[in-house]
Amino acid sequence: MSKLLTVIGATGTQGGSVVSAALTSGNYKIRGVTRDINSDASNALISKGVEMVAADWNDEQSLVEAFELSHLGSYAIYAVTDFWASFAIQDIKNPIELEAKQGINMAEAAAKTASLNHFIWSTIPDNVRISGGKHSVAHFEGKLKVDQYIRDKDLLSKTTFLWVGYYATNIVLPMITPNLLKTSGKYLQLLPVPEDCPITTVGDPRINPGIYALAILSQPELTLPGKIVLAETETRTVRDILNIWAEVSEKPAAYAEISIEHYDNLWPKWGREIGKMLQFWNEAREKSWTSDHPVLTKHDLRVSGLVGMKEVFAGFDWSS
Repeated sequence: MSKLLTVIGATGTQGGSVVSAALTSGNYKIRGVTRDINSDASNALISKGVEMVAADWNDEQSLVEAFELSHLGSYAIYAVTDFWASFAIQDIKNPIELEAKQGINMAEAAAKTASLNHFIWSTIPDNVRISGGKHSVAHFEGKLKVDQYIRDKDLLSKTTFLWVGYYATNIVLPMITPNLLKTSGKYLQLLPVPEDCPITTVGDPRINPGIYALAILSQPELTLPGKIVLAETETRTVRDILNIWAEVSEKPAAYAEISIEHYDNLWPKWGREIGKMLQFWNEAREKSWTSDHPVLTKHDLRVSGLVGMKEVFAGFDWSS
């Protein structure tokens, strides 16, 4: 009988990539966990043979039930939270604490799953420790609270921490994408860092996290207990990324560094959050994705078939 892989957020970006990779491998039964099993995205997965179950990230018991239904308990679980969904809602006062609560609920439910052998937790490096307390990025903080919770529990022995790099698809976000400056005829990208700021990207987040997840599950002798894996395709400077975009889109591009205050004025709230992340990477540079614990890379796991930044950019229609 195939082992059961349960995927949180199966209809989302990361979760969807894991489901897709598992379907391609044919090595797992797949249970997708989502809030709405009646959505079009959920029905599309059901049509491919994925068992879809509903759960609420704020309700630990619903996750316990999703992870170990009576007929078949989860052998492995891929867990991911979504800071941005709550960040976008104005009346949620503390998206950090909400994300931490949801991640801890997932970890608690996983710990109660008797059949569990492997828990993959999608997270990020400790920016506060790396920067000596100088930088704190909100969409990192909640995940780090979950990291610490797991490290203090028996679940650590079954856990792999998967650091997922910057999404190449972020190029279409309003505060990232180059915009036409009509008076110059060029597409201008404005960011609050110098153009040599390095960005480590996972490439296509709709594909590559799943490739890493399957590699992690197939090599527990490398990825357990409590090991860290960096999911990335490449590290490039801001200017290099813009040059790739210009090549793919066939549009003239220019870059300008602005203050984080001006960046946030252009894209309120979002500019400050994205800007803080970029400024951390600019200062930490090669230390941005490091830890006191060893970090495994694509070379250690012999990962192949990754889709890089250039291919992602080429997949968008830049004609307009």
